[in-house]
Amino acid sequence: MAHRDNAESEIETLAEFDHVVARGSLSGYRIQSVNLLERTFALLSADTSAAVFLGCPMEPDAAAKVRADGALVFPPVPDLPVDPYRGLLYSPEELFASLAGGYEATPDARAYAWFQQTKADGDVLSSMLRAIHDDTLSDALDEHLRGARVVGVMGGHAMARGGADYRGAAELGRTLARSGLTVATGGGPGAMEAANLGAYLAPAPDEALPEALELLAKAPSFTPSVTEWAQAAFAVRERRPDGGTSVGIPTWFYGHEPPNAFASHIAKYFANATREDGLLARSNAGVVFLPGAAGTVQEIFDNATPNYYASRGEPTPMVLVDRAHWTEHLPAWPLLRSLARARSMESRIALVESVSEVPAALAAMNTS
Repeated sequence: MAHRDNAESEIETLAEFDHVVARGSLSGYRIQSVNLLERTFALLSADTSAAVFLGCPMEPDAAAKVRADGALVFPPVPDLPVDPYRGLLYSPEELFASLAGGYEATPDARAYAWFQQTKADGDVLSSMLRAIHDDTLSDALDEHLRGARVVGVMGGHAMARGGADYRGAAELGRTLARSGLTVATGGGPGAMEAANLGAYLAPAPDEALPEALELLAKAPSFTPSVTEWAQAAFAVRERRPDGGTSVGIPTWFYGHEPPNAFASHIAKYFANATREDGLLARSNAGVVFLPGAAGTVQEIFDNATPNYYASRGEPTPMVLVDRAHWTEHLPAWPLLRSLARARSMESRIALVESVSEVPAALAAMNTS
């Protein structure tokens, strides 16, 4: 087989399969979660030596043939709420399918219930499948973000729709997206949703944001009803269907924290540590920390640590928003500044009063 990079060797859709198989050989390819039940003739005809089929439904004679060729076949696992071999990121529509029947009926809620049950059981097969799922999501995320300039926006999930802070975070996401950056968040409610909302409305006229905020304020929080909270978001999407793109990286580890519907591409993980590390590592154009609590504090120092020990390359710019919050209420800034001074990185961190100052601070650090 001629050498090709990992992305070129992966087949993740039926259209990609048809394109490759038309050349006569699937040798060496990795086919991820593609339904091949109607491609029996193609499988019987093509060279499938050294191919790997990950969760691809196929007819028994096709499966027997590709195994005889020397291919590895990992069959689909029945009765799971997630596909551990999926090759693509989630969409909000996929995670919130069946929302009309209540949030508990959605794939997102069912995945969390399965996670809770199998974690309590200590089932080794389920833990292995969760690990495979998270690894395939990381692969899909890397492919999606290849070549992108990504800004991470961190902040607490408690920020309510309708407030000034929520509006400010949404305006920040819109400004960053309009400048050509990819907004990435933890994918949950509050500040994370606001930043994704701003990126979603970036292609729309400015008046779209106050309209959206008015609709969302009818369900200010995901408590007591995730269903009503999510339905309000989809009402905004229906009014403005041609939204911009952004990334959300939530987790089923926190079952009380549903994903938001404004991130166009969602990488939802079972392992929270993998999720947090991956989000920060992929934010190559900087990370913005809005006011938050323990989780946001952890993310500040999760990001500061690799910057502190970086042996080459520039540290990732870090911007903390709200001077009083980060110097008095939760005084993370003095410690972060001390770490930065120890490594002569003061020019790569900034403390600003409001979100309106963030774009200029990021631009200055990315050009210095």
